[in-house]
Amino acid sequence: MLESWRRACLRTFQRYQRRVPQSCLSTPQRFFSCSAACLAAVQQKRVIRMEDYPCEVIRNFSIIAHIDHGKSTLADRLLELTGTITKQEKGLNQQVLDKLKVERERGITVKAQTASMFHEKSGTRYLLNLIDTPGHVDFSWEVARSLAACQGALLLVDASQGVQAQSISVFHVAKEKGLTIIPVLNKIDLPAAQPEVVAQQMESTFGINPADVIKISAKTGKGVEQVLHAIIERIPPPAGNPLDPLKAFLFDSSYDRYRGVISLMSIQSGVLRKGDKIASCFTRKKYEVTELGIMYPEEVPTDCLRPGQVGFVACSMKESSEAHIGDTFYRVGQPVDPMPGFKPAKAMVYAGVYPVDSNDFLKLEESIKRLSLTDRSVEVTRETSSALGQGCRLGFLGTLHMDVFRQRLEDEYNADVIITAPTVPYKVLHRDGKTSIVSNPTDFPDPADFASGGRAKAVQEPIVKASIIVPEKYFSAMMELVFEHRGTDLDWQSLEVAGEASGDGRVLMTATLPLAEIVTDFFDKLKSRSSGFASFDYEDAGYQTSDMRKMTFLLNGKPVDALALIVHADKAEAIGRSWVEKLFKVIPRQLFEIPIQAAIGGKIIARRTLSAMRADVTAGLYGGHYERKLKHLNNQKESKRKMKRVGKVDLPQEAFYDLLSK
Repeated sequence: MLESWRRACLRTFQRYQRRVPQSCLSTPQRFFSCSAACLAAVQQKRVIRMEDYPCEVIRNFSIIAHIDHGKSTLADRLLELTGTITKQEKGLNQQVLDKLKVERERGITVKAQTASMFHEKSGTRYLLNLIDTPGHVDFSWEVARSLAACQGALLLVDASQGVQAQSISVFHVAKEKGLTIIPVLNKIDLPAAQPEVVAQQMESTFGINPADVIKISAKTGKGVEQVLHAIIERIPPPAGNPLDPLKAFLFDSSYDRYRGVISLMSIQSGVLRKGDKIASCFTRKKYEVTELGIMYPEEVPTDCLRPGQVGFVACSMKESSEAHIGDTFYRVGQPVDPMPGFKPAKAMVYAGVYPVDSNDFLKLEESIKRLSLTDRSVEVTRETSSALGQGCRLGFLGTLHMDVFRQRLEDEYNADVIITAPTVPYKVLHRDGKTSIVSNPTDFPDPADFASGGRAKAVQEPIVKASIIVPEKYFSAMMELVFEHRGTDLDWQSLEVAGEASGDGRVLMTATLPLAEIVTDFFDKLKSRSSGFASFDYEDAGYQTSDMRKMTFLLNGKPVDALALIVHADKAEAIGRSWVEKLFKVIPRQLFEIPIQAAIGGKIIARRTLSAMRADVTAGLYGGHYERKLKHLNNQKESKRKMKRVGKVDLPQEAFYDLLSK
């Protein structure tokens, strides 16, 4: 049966699209979904007439929630109910919109995906455009871009876990953008579900009337049809006049090796057709539209895109840098005022990325450029290390974002990379009144620069306002964790509602934390000390002056620039000893003794000595006076002293990989 579906999928795509998307060739599930979408498009008059869907019958909405509250599962059920994908046997349609390998392996959404659906209600056929969004705080920029193309959002809350930290964050983002919010309570079929209690939590936290909350089970499909009706009834249609000049808003993009940059656009006004010549408000470059259509859920060509509609556009855009998220496109000769666009994403974590084989740098750099097109929140600059060679300095929104980007490089571009220890951007205040942002530890001022007459006056580190929601019984453990990581301004309030037993309620904690403290192992400690029940979210809170020091590591008295760290003075000794122990375990032994040292300026704060490999030079001797053996041993000792003086410790790439991957 699979082979027949495979052949149908290939024939349909070759006839109507002339190319098989690689995402359709990944798994059998993708074959079923893609072929069903194509065959459904064939049944609908072969080419979908977008003229039949004016603004009045269009609903653009997104799904927002905390991580692992069931967004992708709800999207699957909506696609099934509207006939966008066929309803197969149990377990076949799972996370259809999670197309990346990293998403399926980790069970999380990291990339917003668009899917158009058609649904008939009361004799009227509606076009529903769904944009699925990630739930982790590191991908908040994906959420902001998605909401910019919508008029409404489904706020999804787990009935067994209740309101979480990221739920509060995305709710306020959606409210600021003026979106209509439909509250949905998911996983009501679980034994631990408390739908009535969680509905009261939503009322006390968001001011939502419990009567407006839709209770569903996305896994079984119970109540999902009510969600479809609510989308049509509650979310307002988009505004736009097809007779006005063309105005198209670019909110996402990807790269295809055959067609170049593929842009996802929301049409604000006018009509976009194949063959139209369009121009960018940002770059002023002109393009010709070669292909357009909707995501159904894969690419399905259409004759045009009209106001309120969301679809893909291929216009022979070759360079990744030409696709600016938030850009406005217009028809050549009919300029329009550009839309406000997006506030650029602010990198919170920086790390160096180097190829394991230095000869692969150009290939790695091109792979990073291609991948950053689908994730424009990544900052990319070149850098060079004496130990690792040429590489790139990348800025990410968080450590999970960094880890996902690394895995996508390996999965999608077959790249073998080494990533240095993550750092955050520090602000250095100079005595001449200037300030500079330093994200690379090698550029951080030495202690001598802060002395009297030095060029640096002070250092400010980035801080965040953190929100932690945790059960009451873990409150004291969370307080200890916050203070261990230099937390200040700790405040808390109870989220207990009627119907909960005393002690079973939850606490919302807010605190100010240095960003450097939460980009390492803070989240792991948070989950372990709360048995997995705590949720965590944070937002930028500016900078504050702090006593930060540059720590360097010396091998045989010579510094290794790729291992430099920026640490707080209070934790310098503990961190230095920890890293020296790591180096002691991964550095291969040499023919001479190697001192491994952690230093701040000229002060050594930690040291281990790696003993030399030693040959038995007296093995061939027999008989005679002991001074004969002593002479050979003294000669060996003197030779090792000379080797230590002129010898060079070559830290191999494998040692870097072992050290930085732990």
